[in-house]
Amino acid sequence: QSTCTLRGCCWSPESSTSVPWCFFSSNHGYKVDGSTRSTQAGFETTLTRLPSPSLFGNDINTVLLTGEYQTPNRFRFKV
Repeated sequence: QSTCTLRGCCWSPESSTSVPWCFFSSNHGYKVDGSTRSTQAGFETTLTRLPSPSLFGNDINTVLLTGEYQTPNRFRFKV
């Protein structure tokens, strides 16, 4: 069973070491707004902030996320 704080951080101790104990629920953060557009090296999409408590304040409501597959082992993203 997990418990969540007012700021949205949830705590759920698990026996597996590969699962983080502290996490944010799926209704926290940002969501893709519209479609994801292909670019020459990857993609870009617009993200919209979900109506959830802010961790640090001064959140940006709409951001552009770009992703670029630079090598088979390296992925670059910019917000």
